Amino acid sequence: MTDFIPAFEWQRVMVEPWTENLPTTFWIVLMGFLITAACGMIGNYLILRRMALVGDAISHSVLPGLAIAFLLSQSLNTLPMFIGALGAGIVTTVMIELIHKKTRVKQDSAIGITFSTLFAIGVILISLGQTDAVHLDADCVLYGEIAFVPLDLLKTELGPIGLSVVKNIPGLNSEMFLNGNLLTIAPPPVIRMAVVTGITLLLIVVFYKELLVTSFDSGLSSSLGINSTVMHYALMGMLSVIIVSAFEAVGAILVIAMLILPGATASLLVHRLPPMFVLTLVHALLSAVGGVHLATWLDCSHAGAMVVAGSILFLAAWVCSPSQGLLQRWFGHKLEGLDQAEGNCLSKR
Repeated sequence: MTDFIPAFEWQRVMVEPWTENLPTTFWIVLMGFLITAACGMIGNYLILRRMALVGDAISHSVLPGLAIAFLLSQSLNTLPMFIGALGAGIVTTVMIELIHKKTRVKQDSAIGITFSTLFAIGVILISLGQTDAVHLDADCVLYGEIAFVPLDLLKTELGPIGLSVVKNIPGLNSEMFLNGNLLTIAPPPVIRMAVVTGITLLLIVVFYKELLVTSFDSGLSSSLGINSTVMHYALMGMLSVIIVSAFEAVGAILVIAMLILPGATASLLVHRLPPMFVLTLVHALLSAVGGVHLATWLDCSHAGAMVVAGSILFLAAWVCSPSQGLLQRWFGHKLEGLDQAEGNCLSKR
């Protein structure tokens, strides 16, 4: 067993990532947090709408959109990829609705047909496109690798004035960010994910009422003048953009867990949407940090370890939930049985 699972060494697993490997750990944790936060915030609405499987479908079916965008632009620039993912996400949603409403096929079957067909088309397009010269391939899309994110850092050269300003800013004046007159800004994937996460949070704040009403009652939304169809497709479009932003780091498979786990964990602990968002961010941070330590211990994929850490948090919430937890149900039944037995004794007297 010890040959399969490495021995847990506190110094190597818990201390060295934040001392000897601080820059790498910092960027991996930040990227994992941003991905899980963005996915989790949108995932809350998917859970409320009972559309978790649609998120699964879109995470796979954006592949042909990415492949077509690459074949047309012959580059992996952000804008063509986002446009391709957005178009693929909308096509996926329309196809699911058409198959479900125009045939006798149920929605779960329509989702399976749609995402498997589009994903297969994407794999074929990637094979035909001869993309070996770049990192758009099936393995990249399926699995990703968040550990590669810190390898490409965006840096800028500072002038005398900028250098003097940065040297007086705590944190930025450390060796992690400042090397001579070169300032490390961030890896490009982290910048891109930070922008997407910020836009996602902004849209949720601006359209909070519309998204909330359409998630619970489409009839009420119509009476309030809110177009539920537009909000639905906007949500699916934003989901597509988030997923393609996360592909490079976590791939199409693990991003599904990051869509569902934070919201599912939060829903076990609270029943209102604002606290769910707060717990989603907490879940994102804890799973990112825990995933780094787990990956260091087991020498495994960081993205996979983050998902496992998130699953452990879900299990902990399931056990300890004040209203739905296993402990509450077990002790509740015990106390209920004691009260009933006490009542029977009193009635006999």
